[in-house]
Amino acid sequence: MATLQRITRIPNPKYQKSGIKSYVWLMRKYNFAPTKDGPYFVGNRMQNRGKFGILKKLGGRTRVQHHVLQKRLDAKGQTGEVPTDDQQNDVMYLSEVTIGTPPQKMSLDFDTGSADLWVWSTELPQNVQEQGKSSGHNMFDPKASSSFKAMPDASWQIQYGDQSSASGTVGTDTLHLGGIDVENQAIELASDVSQQFLRSEGDGLLGLAFGTINTVQPQQVNTPVENMIAQGDIPKEKELFTAYLGSWRDANEPDEGVSFYTFGYVDQAVTSKIGEPKYTPIDDSNGWWQFPSTTAEVAGKTVQRPAGNTAIADTGTTLALVDDDFCQAIYDAIPGATYDYGNQGYVFPVDTPAEKLPVVKVAVGDNAFEIQKEDLGFADAGNGMVYGGIQSRGDMDMDILGGTFLKAVYAVFDQGNKRFGAVQRQETEQNLDPPQ
Repeated sequence: MATLQRITRIPNPKYQKSGIKSYVWLMRKYNFAPTKDGPYFVGNRMQNRGKFGILKKLGGRTRVQHHVLQKRLDAKGQTGEVPTDDQQNDVMYLSEVTIGTPPQKMSLDFDTGSADLWVWSTELPQNVQEQGKSSGHNMFDPKASSSFKAMPDASWQIQYGDQSSASGTVGTDTLHLGGIDVENQAIELASDVSQQFLRSEGDGLLGLAFGTINTVQPQQVNTPVENMIAQGDIPKEKELFTAYLGSWRDANEPDEGVSFYTFGYVDQAVTSKIGEPKYTPIDDSNGWWQFPSTTAEVAGKTVQRPAGNTAIADTGTTLALVDDDFCQAIYDAIPGATYDYGNQGYVFPVDTPAEKLPVVKVAVGDNAFEIQKEDLGFADAGNGMVYGGIQSRGDMDMDILGGTFLKAVYAVFDQGNKRFGAVQRQETEQNLDPPQ
């Protein structure tokens, strides 16, 4: 058995926080329609396929694209596509892994909300490679790895609600992470990426959801964790991974804001100080880490949740999204908070002291966990206001618990036992400095 070790989660120094851009990114990722007014909406769009034939004089067809993310351009009702710069196309944290023989270093976004392992590669057009390299991207070169094996006829494609996409071919190679060598891991090589992906600092994505939502065709492939389990790379009694998501706000805490993942073990250096995880069964039928979350509290008062409410834990998301009633209750409890049409989200005064911020708790199964007050504010919203870290989930019927929630707990994703666990983290102080 390999010597298992932490995988550090490294802050992206070029990441620039933006509440509205992060919210638009979530609309794109989960393809939901907002229920609160603002510049962005989801609707149908007519697309002209153009004329054909000699001199382009024949025909021309129009088709309807359904459920497309769009933007209101002016007060007269003009609408258009969502510009690339309107979205958060970058990631806040990255984790280093290596792939192949000899190992090639890649900085990836570990994402429990998706199930593809895809990387920038030398199969991209030369001009795209040059553009990527100039902005710091690493390109995986399958020809430089003696252990790479192509998977003939296999392909993959990720497409989002704004019609942005990435796609390419597939092969297998050895993935090295956390002291583990995962052999014959499917690696999805990007041969085409849309403009949105060119803005990201990372070299790709490592999906930690379940393989049932993997996009490889004609046959889906195992995720890294599924292969770790199948190959016996991690102990039978610990077929899991964990996430301890730190923050710059915690620099003066005993853990100094450390941020990491582990595979195959729960870090006893953490649990010996804060306690053991409390678990709840998950429903993986949709491919996500989804669990019951039927109760909530704001400032000591119970908030009625939708019947049978569920939530998913998503390490690839910065915000937390909840139903509109819960969201309203949170900001009703913050003096000076208001809904901002231009930011399409709730904002509140940046100088709000800790004693004026409510205690907000969300349920994971039968256990309630408190969100850190310092994470109720996410990004500068201008005019002395801060964009809230909890926003509306729109027309989705589940909560998305991203970084705003996950920074409050030590999270255990127990794949072998199909359960999600969490331990409440304790901090000595709430750092309410303006968002960086």
